Amino acid sequence: MYKKYHVPKATKDRVKLDGLWHSDFWADVTAVELTNHIINEPEHKPKTQAKVTYDDKHLYVIFRVEDKYVRAIAQNHQDMVCRDSCVEFFFTPGPDISVGYFNMEVNCGGTMLFHYQLIPWKNAVKVSPADLEQIQIFHSEPKIVEPEKQQPTTWVIEYRLPFDVLEKYCEFVRPARGVVWRGNFYKCADQTSHPHWLNWSAIDKSAQAGGFHTPKFFGTLEFE
Repeated sequence: MYKKYHVPKATKDRVKLDGLWHSDFWADVTAVELTNHIINEPEHKPKTQAKVTYDDKHLYVIFRVEDKYVRAIAQNHQDMVCRDSCVEFFFTPGPDISVGYFNMEVNCGGTMLFHYQLIPWKNAVKVSPADLEQIQIFHSEPKIVEPEKQQPTTWVIEYRLPFDVLEKYCEFVRPARGVVWRGNFYKCADQTSHPHWLNWSAIDKSAQAGGFHTPKFFGTLEFE
């Protein structure tokens, strides 16, 4: 049974992102927790939570990670940030996963990879540099974290995705009351000392070869 998440409309304006998980802006938004994993049970399984809300022009996403063994070495947007301490939001902006999906991947230092693709692992379209510049990201860690931090560290990523950017790349259903999207939330750290691959909506073991790129296991995002 795929998970469901109810996405409320924001009740307050958001002028500047600050990464405050318990701020008034996020106070009434329910969090999801990433309690599933793919591959083997990891030795290190950081508590990872996410929240989503929206207004008339933007989607807002915030992640909070109670982590350890934190690392970030990606230098540029569209680098392989999944190798670092990274949080990811994959989503189809509508109910039909056959039209493709976005994969928004952001490491703890705020460097992102953002693609749109119709078929997993094939024909990925990179969101353009001009469009990436329109995405505001707050990150609590510095851009580069190297050597790896061994001590317990809680870090936050918060970003704002303009709908005007998203609709350039695909069939786009703008959020409103009753609208349904599909999506999943992930946490990874491929090339840290303690790699792990956590997810919100469970991926069947028979499909784990596809990793996170398995849209048939996306949960449901229901906008309020």
